[in-house]
Amino acid sequence: MREKIVRAVAGSMVLISISLAFWVNMHWLWLGVFVGVNLVQSTFTRFCPLEKILDAAGVEKGNCC
Repeated sequence: MREKIVRAVAGSMVLISISLAFWVNMHWLWLGVFVGVNLVQSTFTRFCPLEKILDAAGVEKGNCC
């Protein structure tokens, strides 16, 4: 369950970043850059801030799919 939440939040943040860059200001693309860099670093370090937040919220790891 947690893996689906992480993917959904990351994808939503990228889409929000693109939308805000289109309609508000191009500097909103930095939000998408941050999300992308965080996803890449989490593959190497196995550290994801959103997973820490979900741990604190009590979301179980569970089995995917």
